Amino acid sequence: MLLGVNIDHIATLRQARYSSMLDSHNVEPCILSAAQAAQAGGADSITIHVREDLRHMQKEDARIVRREIALPLNLEMAATQSMLEFALELCPDYVCLVPERREEVTTEGGLDVASRIEELKPLIAQLKANGSQVSMFIDPDLNQVEASKAVGATMIELHTGCFANNLGEQRQVETERLITAAQYAQSIQLEIHAGHGIQLSNLAELASIPHIQELNIGHTIIARALSIGLQSAVREMRSAIDAIAWS
Repeated sequence: MLLGVNIDHIATLRQARYSSMLDSHNVEPCILSAAQAAQAGGADSITIHVREDLRHMQKEDARIVRREIALPLNLEMAATQSMLEFALELCPDYVCLVPERREEVTTEGGLDVASRIEELKPLIAQLKANGSQVSMFIDPDLNQVEASKAVGATMIELHTGCFANNLGEQRQVETERLITAAQYAQSIQLEIHAGHGIQLSNLAELASIPHIQELNIGHTIIARALSIGLQSAVREMRSAIDAIAWS
C-alpha cells in the first residue's frame, strides 16, 4: 500500500502571511522543506493541488518540487485550458482531475465525469501523450467509474469523505459503496487510489475495501505534524498503513 502525502496545507499557512511577498528571503514555511520531510518520513509520492485561484500552492511551488524531489509528483488540478497548459509544462508523473468551487475551503466531493465525457477526452489524451498518468477524483458511484474509463483515465481516486464523516450504519453504507466501486473499477482495469478524510482512527476500516493501491493523505498528517513534526507524522502514518493487512 503506497502513501501519497498532500502538502497543500503547508502553503495555506504560508499564504496567510506571505501571499504578497513570496520572493522575500524570510518566507515560511518552506514548501520544498515540507516535501523533503515527507520523503524522509516514508512518503511514496507528493501531492500538490495548484488551484486556478492560486489560494495556496503556486505554480512555482510545483516546479520546485518537481525539480528537487525524486518522488513521483501528483498534480491535482481543475480540468481547464489554463491548467492543462501548466500541466503540459510541468509534466508531473500523475495528474488527478478534481472539481473546484471558489466558495469551498478545500475540495469537497468528486468530479462529475459522466456529464463531461466529450469535454474531458481530448484534455486527458493530451496529458497522457505528454507522459502523465491521469486519474479522476470521483465519488464511489458506478456511473462515475465507468465514465472515468470512457474518458481514457488510467486510474481513479475514490473520494472517502462521506465514509470518513459518518459513523454507525451510515459508515457501513459508505463502506459498501466504496467496496462496490473498487470492485467494478478493478474489473475494467482501472488502478484505484483513495483519499479525503483518512485518519489513523479510520485507517483500519479502509482495509475492507479491495484493490486500493495508494492512499492520498494530507490534512491529518499536517495537523499531527504540529505536535511531532512532519517527518515523524509521515513515518507514523506509514507505519500504521504497513501494520494493516489490506484487501
